[in-house]
Amino acid sequence: MVWMTVEYDLHSHSLASDGTLSPAALVSAAAAAGVRVLALTDHDSVDGIGEAVASARASGLQLVPGVEISVTWGSQTLHVLGLGIDPDNAALRQGLGQLAAFRDRRAEEIGRRLARAGIGGALEGARQYACGRIVSRTHFARFLVEQGHAASVRDVFRRFLVNNRPGYVSGRWAALDEVLAWIQAAGGLAVLAHPARYRMSASKLRRCIGEFRECGGQGMEVVSGSHTRDQVASMAALCRNEGLLASCGSDYHGPENPWIRLGELPPLPAGCTPVWESEYWPVH
Repeated sequence: MVWMTVEYDLHSHSLASDGTLSPAALVSAAAAAGVRVLALTDHDSVDGIGEAVASARASGLQLVPGVEISVTWGSQTLHVLGLGIDPDNAALRQGLGQLAAFRDRRAEEIGRRLARAGIGGALEGARQYACGRIVSRTHFARFLVEQGHAASVRDVFRRFLVNNRPGYVSGRWAALDEVLAWIQAAGGLAVLAHPARYRMSASKLRRCIGEFRECGGQGMEVVSGSHTRDQVASMAALCRNEGLLASCGSDYHGPENPWIRLGELPPLPAGCTPVWESEYWPVH
């Protein structure tokens, strides 16, 4: 797959969720990488948008205010991006507040379960890595790596934080129709994030995308930092067949993951209509 620096990177994370750069540093890094339009899409949080917008003005980069919202669909966890949202919208704020409260409860339970497994102080350690409101499993993973319980963040997830492991806590996130309503109320465009990552059969993924579209979803991430060349091709075909707009984003979390770089993505395949060329694109 031919990788190149693209002007649009519509999926990135900062310290406001589980990224490792401040919003301002993220914007500076994107501008230095040649990105012209960047979406800040922290997990279930809009707390970094104000800082990112101010930094973007100084750098000449266009900042798309966004969010990546956690969804429970059946037994599956999905992520839906809201692009071009109003971060001060009351309905969106209320919904994200509910998810933040659940994240707090989940973090406390993860800490208790890890303590029972002989790993004390995990919640406090995770909070040291969480500079924003959100305490995520990634913050626990970084603490466990620092303490020598695993060799890498990926190893922590495999050994401690997935189903049937000592620190696993299942999640019940927001319903798909709820999340789409929050994004619409905030004036945003809803995009299904990294669809090839979900462990679904092709028929189940089509059903998921159909329901997403029926609830008001308008786009899907065809190009993602986690998609292979074959996955990009199959997601492009699915996007065209479903009549959705196509988006692209690195899902950048910080320089610690050198295989994912800001703006270094293959171009959208031919025949896909980019979200930014749509009449629904909320950023001008």
